[in-house]
Amino acid sequence: MQIRAESEGVMDETRRKIDKPEEKKDIKSLTLEELKQDMEKMGEKSFRGKQLYEWLHIKLARDYEEMTNLPKNLKEKCQKRYTLTSLKQIRVQESAQDGTKKFLFQLGDGNTVESVWMKYKHGNSVCISSQVGCRMGCAFCASTLDGLERSLRPSEMLEQIYLITRLTGERVANVVVMGTGEPLDNYDNLLKFIRLLTDENGLHISQRSVTVSTCGLVPQMKKLAEERLQITLALSLHATTDERRRKLMPIANKYSLEELMEACAYYREKTGRRVTFEYSLVEGVNDSCQEAQALAGLAGPLNCHVNLIPVNPIKERDFQASSSQQIQSFKNKLEKNGINVTIRREMGRDIDGACGQLRRRYQGSLEV
Repeated sequence: MQIRAESEGVMDETRRKIDKPEEKKDIKSLTLEELKQDMEKMGEKSFRGKQLYEWLHIKLARDYEEMTNLPKNLKEKCQKRYTLTSLKQIRVQESAQDGTKKFLFQLGDGNTVESVWMKYKHGNSVCISSQVGCRMGCAFCASTLDGLERSLRPSEMLEQIYLITRLTGERVANVVVMGTGEPLDNYDNLLKFIRLLTDENGLHISQRSVTVSTCGLVPQMKKLAEERLQITLALSLHATTDERRRKLMPIANKYSLEELMEACAYYREKTGRRVTFEYSLVEGVNDSCQEAQALAGLAGPLNCHVNLIPVNPIKERDFQASSSQQIQSFKNKLEKNGINVTIRREMGRDIDGACGQLRRRYQGSLEV
């Protein structure tokens, strides 16, 4: 009786596996080679994979019906085998000050993410999100107030750029992964996204035109260094002592400044690319001349570029941006110490420009 029961249990499990429908692949997250191999498995010629790839990543098609040179039966096979990620625009806000556009996009599961389009003389830049929400808990960021919902797939990161390109009718020259989420907390998907974005068979954006921001996940920073990509790594530093950094950024409780500087040096050694220090200036917190001197001491030995950011106030926190005079004094102090430094041009402050603000306001309106 026991043997029979066990046998029936095995049969039930086998039946469940057979009955369970095969999970669809995310076609926009597949590399060209993966797509070619899939076509052959489907009984198609591999060149169909190349055609599909071009429609997805060069012509930015959002539906198989747009793919005019594909046979009908192949389109039907693809619809059954793959999911085709496309985002829906929920809101767009345009700055009256500088033309910056902030988009709120809806994902397939109903979650929302933000992306920002910025027009510069050297080309258009897009800042994208890598996660829905964030679990890093940085004190001055609206993205983290509701925690992390989930990470984005490569296709969902790409589609922010692709949809903005379609909506604006203009090519994107630079991509910054600095919106909602901690990119290195979504490491594998981020890496595939970068490879797809910079693939010569797709949009072919130069790796040197891609910047990835991190609050300081040391193991992932070192892992990324091993990839020897030519992207820019931007470290959100914001303080020059462990004690002060812990008050602003919970991640500092796990990794010390000494460990961070070691990781930055390792990244430079492996890639030949200098790291950028992102430094948000908060009035009365980290904007003194003494802080500038200490920052120069950290950046100098690593030949780091320093990007000063007037903190973008959010209503849930009482942080205020440093005055223009104080920011300039801070910059001058760094330059006197031989540090290459810029002040980030404030873009989109009149349209909830800071990370997470538009999404949070939209969610609040749904709850009313």
